[in-house]
Amino acid sequence: MMNARQQPSIAFGTDGIRGNAQQFPFTDQALYVLGRALALWARHTYQVAKPTILIGMDTRVSGPRIKKALVSGLTSQQAIVFDADVLSTPAVCNLVNSTDRFTAGIVISASHNLYQDNGVKVFGAGRCKMSASDEQLIKQYFDEQVLQGDDYNQSDFLIYEDFHQEARDLYQAQLLARFQPNFLSGTTVVLDCAHGATYRIAPAIFRALGATVYTVGTEPMGTNINDYCGSTHPELLVEAVLKHRADIGFAFDGDGDRIVAVNRHGAIKDGDDMVALLSTQPPYNEAQKVVGTVMSNQGLEAYLTSCGKQLVRTSVGDKYVAQSLEQEGLLLGGEPSGHIIMRDYLATGDGVFVALRILETIIATNNWDLESFNKFPQVLVNVPVAYKTSLDQQPFTNIIQHHAAQLGSGRLLVRYSGTEPVLRVMTEASQYDIAHEVAHELAVQLQQALSLASQTK
Repeated sequence: MMNARQQPSIAFGTDGIRGNAQQFPFTDQALYVLGRALALWARHTYQVAKPTILIGMDTRVSGPRIKKALVSGLTSQQAIVFDADVLSTPAVCNLVNSTDRFTAGIVISASHNLYQDNGVKVFGAGRCKMSASDEQLIKQYFDEQVLQGDDYNQSDFLIYEDFHQEARDLYQAQLLARFQPNFLSGTTVVLDCAHGATYRIAPAIFRALGATVYTVGTEPMGTNINDYCGSTHPELLVEAVLKHRADIGFAFDGDGDRIVAVNRHGAIKDGDDMVALLSTQPPYNEAQKVVGTVMSNQGLEAYLTSCGKQLVRTSVGDKYVAQSLEQEGLLLGGEPSGHIIMRDYLATGDGVFVALRILETIIATNNWDLESFNKFPQVLVNVPVAYKTSLDQQPFTNIIQHHAAQLGSGRLLVRYSGTEPVLRVMTEASQYDIAHEVAHELAVQLQQALSLASQTK
């Protein structure tokens, strides 16, 4: 039984709850309590006695166990659960928001992380991202359930609907309806599905639209998701595009909400490139603003300025991009990492949909090289950390300020990841050598300072 004085509460990061799949809150008991809390949140928020919950997951070996414990908690609070099995985050969000069948959706995934991690993402009907008040209410219900002390019994409450094939069919039909039949006829595409949630559905959709499809990362084993493949490691995609003389390649991440492209010559194109390409096409070309993040390249900002547009920068995280799009009444935004949101379609990233819209743009403009803008040289260094010590104190502020001055008109950004135990150091400068030297020197000095600080804790 949980003890409220011994057991920590849940914590939401930039993209749901995430962490090591064998540790709290991914123990069976904590997941059971979380399921109860999510059912209570859905009942309260949508004023329904028996909320209907669509639940999907990626291909991690821990997924089935986590799902079983969550479903036990959900159904113990009268929720009706529809099991979509392996289905991408955007597909679940799409079905929750495009039909009236579901009160909410849950995805069990740690996105681009390796298999040792897992996570829980939650969507309510009419939204694809949780608000701070939603997260606080779920946390409140979780804490209250901990105090009640009900124990998880895996034999209880495991009645739910098998929705596997119907979910995939519905999502595929939704996407196919948005594009001209066979508009990819004569096109050769390589897809890297990261051994993740898109491994079946993405190739099926591209083939249904007439493309010749070669695949990478479509043999999930539960432990190979995102493992040197997918949007975080597009090297295999580059090799496959060149090998098959493909017209283009796309890499998704483990849960399908990120995308990276590779052109026919093997050049990698990130989220900034795709935002630039899409900004020239209807209906996004009419907007005077496009949303990016503090990580968006200065070259993108300069390009948009030349087009009479303004780049609105947010904190890192697609939920902040989504919030800004809604607040500004805009349609297009994204991150260099490949989260691209087109709010006229969905208020979250969908790698498969973005790839298809990019192909529409390419076909309309004959821009098969995906040329867009000249990037400022950018260097990103990840520093592993044991503790996320505040950087708004000495000696960290002096170290950061000293290195920022060396960049001149360039940019320096230092931030902790919201999903991983790392400190990210990003530099931009007019010359690559300067950006590289400053980033790596700063990373070394910050790592040393953080190590000293942790020894005093």
